[in-house]
Amino acid sequence: MRNIRERRNFLKLILYSSLFFYSNQFVLASKKLTNTKILSSLIFKKHIISENHPEKPERIEFIIKAIKTSGLMNIFENFNLTRKVENWIRLIHSEEHINLLKLAFPLAERVSQHAVKICLEGVDRIMNGVNKNIFCATRPPGHHALNTGKDEGFCFYNHIAITAKYIQKKYKLSKILIVDWDYHHGNSTEYFFYDDPSILFFSTHDQFAYPGTGTPDKIGIGKGKGFNINIHLPCQTTNNQIIEVFKNILIPRANRFKPEFILISSGFDSRINDLLGCYNVNDEGFVELTRIVKKLANIHCNDRLLSVLEGGYNLEGNAKATIAHVKELNNFI
Repeated sequence: MRNIRERRNFLKLILYSSLFFYSNQFVLASKKLTNTKILSSLIFKKHIISENHPEKPERIEFIIKAIKTSGLMNIFENFNLTRKVENWIRLIHSEEHINLLKLAFPLAERVSQHAVKICLEGVDRIMNGVNKNIFCATRPPGHHALNTGKDEGFCFYNHIAITAKYIQKKYKLSKILIVDWDYHHGNSTEYFFYDDPSILFFSTHDQFAYPGTGTPDKIGIGKGKGFNINIHLPCQTTNNQIIEVFKNILIPRANRFKPEFILISSGFDSRINDLLGCYNVNDEGFVELTRIVKKLANIHCNDRLLSVLEGGYNLEGNAKATIAHVKELNNFI
């Protein structure tokens, strides 16, 4: 009888140990899946500039479809909660600009305002420890938006710039790194922070494309001198060329700056075969760029990183690059 009892106790011990091990593995796996969140909204399908315009609702539709087929729906969320953001928009945009957009482009203004809501929600979740990083699948893009009372390069509000100010004002973080790898120069982001040493703006782009800005000699003014970094990359730029720039220029400059939060203007019109770009960067290239920026976030700011969709007009290519980017964002050890 004693041997039978000992054997039963031994088997129970093995069973409980196995259950404990696998439950822990499940918890760890679950935690890994919550490192990254993708935030989007159905409202982004409503904004239409004109028939056959490259900045169209299908940009988001293709991304969501790719999310479903890539097994990422568990980290995807349609965000539609009511949230007032105009006071934060005013940190960047003038009252006149806001009012003129509402009058001339009421739907576009409302959709762009919702993109701001998603970006600020993403920051809150990161700062509150809900997620390590977040990708905002939003449209229209924002990094060309000035205070002209109209759209500039398909942009109405500069979501990245507003988000940077929000982080500084609400969470009292002083140093923000903005990385912009869109094929087009983020002229609006440069404009709003050109004399600001608390924002390190790093942009790779084709300076001869729209809007014709972003020459390397534009390095900032006053106290902001040296905190604006423009890198011109010509047509046919490859993975290796853009990666070398990130390694040789961004990494050492960011390490000296020591950012407390990192924002990415994720423009995938720098991907091969884009309708409005001429680079040869493929999805593996974006994975490596993401890895570099993610490592900087890990070293300097406790992984705090928010990525926001900018350009990208080859529908299938834009979606593929987004998936590659998000998978690497969610790849934590």
